[in-house]
Parts: sequence; C-alpha cells; structure tokens
Amino acid sequence: MEDPYADYDELDETAELPPALGIVADDGRGSLPFALIHGEALVAAATWSLGESGVTPVDFTTSWEGIVEAEEPLVLHDSLCPMTPPAFIAHCVSTALAREAVVVGVRPVTDTVKKLTAEDGVPVLGETVDRSALVSVAAPIVLPPAVVASLDDWPSGDFAEIAGALARRFPVVSVEAPPVGRRVTSPDDVRLLEALSRSRIG
Repeated sequence: MEDPYADYDELDETAELPPALGIVADDGRGSLPFALIHGEALVAAATWSLGESGVTPVDFTTSWEGIVEAEEPLVLHDSLCPMTPPAFIAHCVSTALAREAVVVGVRPVTDTVKKLTAEDGVPVLGETVDRSALVSVAAPIVLPPAVVASLDDWPSGDFAEIAGALARRFPVVSVEAPPVGRRVTSPDDVRLLEALSRSRIG
C-alpha cells in the first residue's frame, strides 16, 4: 500500500528551519474540531503538528500589528486537517520563503465532478469535468512576511475563500499534501482518516 505520509514522514533534523508564527483555525466549523482522532480532539492534534513543525503557535488574541512586526512567515493551519505531517508544514514554510509567494496545501479531486445545466428550468447533469485541473484546498496556508505586511488584519473565512482572496492579490503556489493531510468534513471522514493514519500512531 502507498505510504500515506509520502516524503513527509519525518522532519529533517539537519535542516535549519526558519522561524515562523502559526495559528490553528477552528471557528465556523461547528463542533467537528472537537471530535476525537486517536483519542485527541482534532484541534489538539492539529496544534501538535503545527508545534512539531517548528512553528511558534499564537492565537487570535495576538494583535495583527504584533504579527506584522515579527517579520516572520505566518502559517494558517486548519483544525479539520488534524493529521497533516509536521514535515509537510515545515516544507510549506520553506517553499513560501524560497518562492516569496503564498503557499497553499491542496489535495487532488478524486470524485467525479459533473456540470449542472438546466433544461426548461429543470436541473440536468451535464458533461464530466476534467479533474486534472481541479484541487481541493487543505492546509496549511503560509504567508511570507511581505504578504503579512500587506494585509490589514487576520485573513478570515474558510480556507478556500482565504486562498482565493490571496490569489487575487499575490502569487500563490499550491503544494500537494499527502493523503493524511486531507480535510475532514464529517464524523465518517474522521474515522476514515483515523484508519489511514493508524500506522503512524501505532
């Protein structure tokens, strides 16, 4: 079976990781961030991954002015991507600095996607959309210092909205997250992700 962690199984201890600040978003996500995976709340698991990546966790009580003054990359991590490997987060931070661009963790779209049309006011399924051009936004979203300095406040909305808003103003690079970096949207998704990541925990 394919390794669900791909090339992000362990941090490279010899690499000098750049300092960065980060936050785990759980607002607007209902109670799902507090569901359990491997005995821990999703938000706690996501916070652990963020800290293990070398990023310094902050929260939304931190002033935006303080974030700007730090002159460090800002990592937005999603509580609904709880098993994102720390090494992947670190890779995204390094990429954002090297490319001087916003980096967005994404996953390929694997479901069949159809266009919806209407005939005489009745919805009709149309042609199949080419999935090779589609991705789903996962996590993290990493803002290099120059982008942080250009914003007036914390980015808000769901991660797809944030990524779209940033892409209208700044260069954005997408990086494919490993399978365990997927975003969960339901308790069933959590159970699937727990099974997928069991070998890592065990």
